[in-house]
Amino acid sequence: MKFSKPHTLKQISELINCEFVGVDDFQVLGMNEIHVVEPGDIVFVDHPKYYDKALNSAATIILINKKVDCPEGKALLVSDDPFRDFNKLSLHFKPFTASNVSISETATIGKNTIIQPNTFIGNNVVIGDNCTIHSNVSIYDDAVIGNNVTIHSGTILGANAFYYKKRPEGFDRLISCGRVVIEDFVDIGASCTIDRGVTGDTTIKEGTKIDNLVQIGHDTVIGKKCLIASHVGIAGCVVVEDEVTLWGQVGTTSGITIGKGAVVQGQSGVTKSIEGNKTYWGTPIQEVRLKLKEMALIKQLPKLIDAFKKNNEK
Repeated sequence: MKFSKPHTLKQISELINCEFVGVDDFQVLGMNEIHVVEPGDIVFVDHPKYYDKALNSAATIILINKKVDCPEGKALLVSDDPFRDFNKLSLHFKPFTASNVSISETATIGKNTIIQPNTFIGNNVVIGDNCTIHSNVSIYDDAVIGNNVTIHSGTILGANAFYYKKRPEGFDRLISCGRVVIEDFVDIGASCTIDRGVTGDTTIKEGTKIDNLVQIGHDTVIGKKCLIASHVGIAGCVVVEDEVTLWGQVGTTSGITIGKGAVVQGQSGVTKSIEGNKTYWGTPIQEVRLKLKEMALIKQLPKLIDAFKKNNEK
């Protein structure tokens, strides 16, 4: 998320009432999660295990819970609770604003686009030309939808990321203030849920087709001309490259990449990144030919055990 105008390190420290390490007028341009940060962004880290990753990321302002050596060209915001203060900044720069109408006055809807009854379109949503948005669709604030897109009934674009910090009193939610971006010629089936990015975008690229009852997590990027069948669940921060096929009930872990042209057969669990242009199956995921060979060998085990026993009896 980029701020509407640059801020200084001192201004940001005053917003969250914390110390800082760096010059007062060090420029702050936005805030983001670590996988999408750019120079000028704030990234937060609250565990020593991830200090080095944050300090060596593209972010130039690190919101951290301990004063450490600051890399050259960067600045620190030293907080007793970076998670809490990242949320404070999210609420300050992207506060929730109620729409109170079915189609927000700040929404932009293109030519020849059809909006069926009982659909909600939130603040600052942009919808292109020649789209069909069926009844009971909810499109939350800031979503961007291209041209020639079809979205079927009951689908929700822009719900919160499933991202929580466990505290003694319960779970504390990380505020979501990112977007959902749907490119041209995408079809989305009925009752799908596509979560918004935490601070960046969840993106479905041009020409992808999504079946009914599919869940796509925050900050995930689905490539061009992908096919995603019913009951697929894709976790947050996943990269699905172009022309991937995910058949029914495939599930993934977060933060992985599925290579271009990969085919994942039904009911598979994608627990790691996989190469493109291959067919996969199973949990944990394997190339289908290897998996089938293993299953064939396992079927031979009773015969092998019987043969082994007979040899020992002689």
